[in-house]
Amino acid sequence: MLDDIAEGLVPLVTKSEERIKSAMVMTSGAVSVYPDSVHKLGSAAVMIARDDSGRFLLIVADCEAALPVGFSGRRLELADGGVALQGALDAVNAAALRRHFPWCAPRSLRRERTTVGCGDRLGLASRGHIAAARKFQVSPVLAQQSMRELSMTGRTFQGVVDDAVFMVFESDYRDGFGADGDHLKKIADIDVALAAGMPMITLDLSEVMNAAAGDWDDERVAAAFAELPADVRSRIETDYADREFVIGDGVAVRIDAASARRCAVMYLEALAFAGEVYRHLVEKRGDEFDLEISIDETTSPTLPSHHLFIVRELRRAGVEFSSLAPRFVGEFQKAIDYIGDLGEFERQFKLHAAIAKAYGNYKVSVHSGSDKFAVYPVIGRETGGFLHLKTAGTSWLVAVEVIARHDPELYREMHRCALDNFSDMLKLYHITADITKIPALDALADDELPALMAMPEARQLLHITYGPILTGALRERFFRALHRFEKEYDAAIEAHFDRHLGLLGIPAR
Repeated sequence: MLDDIAEGLVPLVTKSEERIKSAMVMTSGAVSVYPDSVHKLGSAAVMIARDDSGRFLLIVADCEAALPVGFSGRRLELADGGVALQGALDAVNAAALRRHFPWCAPRSLRRERTTVGCGDRLGLASRGHIAAARKFQVSPVLAQQSMRELSMTGRTFQGVVDDAVFMVFESDYRDGFGADGDHLKKIADIDVALAAGMPMITLDLSEVMNAAAGDWDDERVAAAFAELPADVRSRIETDYADREFVIGDGVAVRIDAASARRCAVMYLEALAFAGEVYRHLVEKRGDEFDLEISIDETTSPTLPSHHLFIVRELRRAGVEFSSLAPRFVGEFQKAIDYIGDLGEFERQFKLHAAIAKAYGNYKVSVHSGSDKFAVYPVIGRETGGFLHLKTAGTSWLVAVEVIARHDPELYREMHRCALDNFSDMLKLYHITADITKIPALDALADDELPALMAMPEARQLLHITYGPILTGALRERFFRALHRFEKEYDAAIEAHFDRHLGLLGIPAR
């Protein structure tokens, strides 16, 4: 079948892209081409196709000399001097796509108003993400993974970027996309992400900030503050102690002397490291990078006064950043809606948004941001859409629901695997789900399984146990099933992200 498609393409490669795409729409059978992926290079056509076992790159040229350089794969000799190349969706061919089609490479989104991190743990969700992004005035960060996620899935930063590249090419998405090395804590790891072509770095300061000092009494804080150099103590007291900072019309944040000392003890060392990382990024990428400062991985919320201290110190040190992620009041647990007092969240979030606007109009970043439908209207309204929303496991859970709906036997095995590994995964993720509330699988009919993904406890169970499922005995069956239900998965991802962006109030295109 592949030979037939390639043979039929040879006389078309000198025609327009639209002519070739039209021919691809009309084809059917065991092998098919994604019509939007058809792109011409001289008298060759480059595209992505699929068969029952997977997706692959297909290049057809009217002669050997017309084959574009840099691609690798199996050569097929065709009639009348034509030639085809069938290649894997691998690093070599991803690099060739970026070379010939520069819009396939991730870029800095620092100048874009609304950005959304689309953490795709499978390398298969970007078609759905792109379909949603095309409807809204938003720029997607299609490649986004943390070191924890890489270790849990067996992927690499380069593989994450390459998977997004193929999906961008396949969807003919030319509006630009980002790639984020998420929650990185070491310069060595940052360099690996940069080498993979990730222009966004989310710097996690949790290991270099003294978060514990947030719970110390004033006497202990004062003792720790006294150990700082005299000139630092003098500057902190002059710049912050018992001062009120006006950050908007009728809006002010006050920092008393005790809070000024506490902020210095908690954050100064971490902010010095942020400065080191910033200078490293400038050396590596000039001004084509997006630095996000993350202080959300703590047990205590980031008070607005602490947010103000942090951003003033970063500005003082000349650190340019695109976004900052506080730890908001309430619970932003994985995979479920907001837990907490909505009124108090709104009161504090208004201050966070006002601080961001007053100090450079950087984006407020919302981590563990997927499925927080209750607070999206507040977030969108108070930021005016100048925000970064970070999602991760929600696209994985959409895949789980698709499997539950269309392959219940496989879902049951995934669910049992999740239960077997839940205790171990709790060491890596903070959730409060009582999984004893989840009905026993044997008590559920097949058509009742999809409803589990509307149950918070079951969502969190499956959310944090993706690693054992994706790297264990079920891996091959899972990916085969998702390939089989590709259209259902794409549609479900699109609808899920439509809901996110719509509730945020992001304008339509």
